[in-house]
This record gives sequence, structure tokens and C-alpha cells, in this order.
Amino acid sequence: MIPLLEDLSLGMALLLFGGCALVIGVVGTRLTGIVDDLADRTGLGEAIAGAVLLGMATSLSGMVVSVSAALADRPTLAMSNALGGIAVQTLFLTIADITHRRANLEHAAASLGNLMQAGLLLCLLSLVLIGRFAPEWTLWQVHPVTPLLLIGYLFGLRLVDRSRDNPMWRPAQTRETQPDVPDEQAMKRSATRLWLSFVALAAMLGISGWLLERSAAVIADQTGLGQSVVGALMTAVVTSLPELVTSVAAVRRGALTLAVAGIIGGNAFDTLFVAASDIAYRGGSVYHAIPDTVALWVALSMLMTGILLVGMIHRERQGPAHIGFESVGIIACYLAGALVLLLAP
Repeated sequence: MIPLLEDLSLGMALLLFGGCALVIGVVGTRLTGIVDDLADRTGLGEAIAGAVLLGMATSLSGMVVSVSAALADRPTLAMSNALGGIAVQTLFLTIADITHRRANLEHAAASLGNLMQAGLLLCLLSLVLIGRFAPEWTLWQVHPVTPLLLIGYLFGLRLVDRSRDNPMWRPAQTRETQPDVPDEQAMKRSATRLWLSFVALAAMLGISGWLLERSAAVIADQTGLGQSVVGALMTAVVTSLPELVTSVAAVRRGALTLAVAGIIGGNAFDTLFVAASDIAYRGGSVYHAIPDTVALWVALSMLMTGILLVGMIHRERQGPAHIGFESVGIIACYLAGALVLLLAP
């Protein structure tokens, strides 16, 4: 840790934390339009661009938090940030659902790519649980599940891309369905300028994440909240702000498929936080260095993703309070998890 950040007071740490949150939120908003235009300009489509470009870029700050924490021998903060982020980003999708009043977002953003991304996410989260309960074997301090996470993620992306080119299943089109059609204005923009803007904004997110981890460590130590609470309920929420603002912004732009893909694709990419943390952590297997309260977020994230997947297949037009039943279920799961974490000894 650099000297200027070693002896932060609690007040300065909270100020730095808030500043990073502001930067992450603002940059996340700008990224939506750029990725939406890149999706049209490059021909990637909203589902792939949302999962790969938007998902990876908005996850950079969270990745830096987890890796920095693991390097500093704080595995609980690293894993609670990674796993809590997946849960809170799924929760944020319900907020995007609320902002789309015409119909449930999961109905209007019907996409084979999003369904496959959700299935991929369930597989990757299952691998994390396997690592947690498997024997504590390591090679060069890295657990065997770690390379499997990377291989599974890349293979899953390949399947999603192939299914887009040669789909074997298509969602029924309704009046509320928003098709992924290239925007003519986006096609006129310079691809080089779009890519440069994308890289610059992504770099800002990465730097913010590095500073955020240092302030979070001070907050956890000086308040007595502990790394589990700070990681799952504070850094995870802040580093997930880009997913919230980009999803809401995408809904307002009419890029509904991008809104859902950014969340699900970002969650799939976020499982790689665990793999990166395991490589960075020098105390053995990071999967076995976390308490049960952190492992609970893996199970909760799987349940929330499963509910979301069912909602996307069922495609309810209108549900309770004008949101889908899946949004109600996801909100209940997250609140229950937060309550368990806060009440845990």
C-alpha cells in the first residue's frame, strides 16, 4: 500500500470511498451510449456487446478491488466483494425493470443470448461452490477450479456467439418486444473514437477500484463492521453502480436487450474475480479462506439467477406492482441475504 494511503483516517477513507462511488457512477453512465453504438458499429449486437464489452468494462473496478484485497491478504474482502457484487447487480436489474413501465423488462428484452448467459452464470457459480467444498488442493497456491472458471467462461461466450449466428430457438415477438436493430446514427460515428473513449472510461473505472479497496480496508478495520459486511454490502454495491446506471440508461435509450445483457454478462465475468483473487492470494486456496457468510452469497446468487432465468422464459407481461414476479423474488432473496449477513456473529 502506498504511503499516502497507508494511514488514512476514517473520515478521509469515507470521503475517498464516496469520491470513487461518484466517479464510478458517472463513468458507468457514459459507457452505455458508447457500447450501444459499438454494438451497432461493429455488428456484435447488443447481447454480445453487453455481455463482453459493457460487462467487462463495468466490472473493472470490482476486479481491482478483489485482486488488491487478495494481494493484501484480505481474502474475505476479496470474495465478499466479488460474490456480493453478483447478487447486487442482479438486484439492480429489478430497478431497470421498474423504470420500463410498458411491460416487464424480461418480457420485452427476450433474447436467446441472455438466456444462454444466465445458464453460463449458473454453471460458473456452481464451479465456485465446488471449489469451496472440494479438497484444498493447490498447484503453485492456485486451486484447480480457478483455470476451470476461465475455460468455462470463454467456452460459454463462444457458445453464445455461435447461437447468435445460428439460433436453434427464437423468442416469440410481441407488441412489447424491443428488437435489437442497429441505429443509423451509430453507424456514422467513428469506430476509432468509440474504441478510444471506451478504453479511457474503462481505465478510470479500474483506478477508482484500486482506490476503493484501500478506503474499504480502513473502513472495515476502524468501524468494526468486518470485511464480509464492507465487501458484500458496501464495495460490492459501489463497484456495481455502473451496472445500475448503464442498465437504466439502456432502458431509456430503448436498448432493452443491452440492459439485461450488461447485468447477466457482467455477472458471468464477475465470477472471474474469484479466479483472479485465487491467483493473487498467496495463502493457499481462496475458496477455503472465506467464512460461511460469504459462501452464502454464492447460493443466493444462484437462486436469484435461477429466478431470473425462469422469468425470462415465462415472459410475464405485467406482474405485482407492474414488475415481474422474478423481480419480486430477487428483491426478497437479496434482503434476506443482507439480513443474515448483518445478524451473523
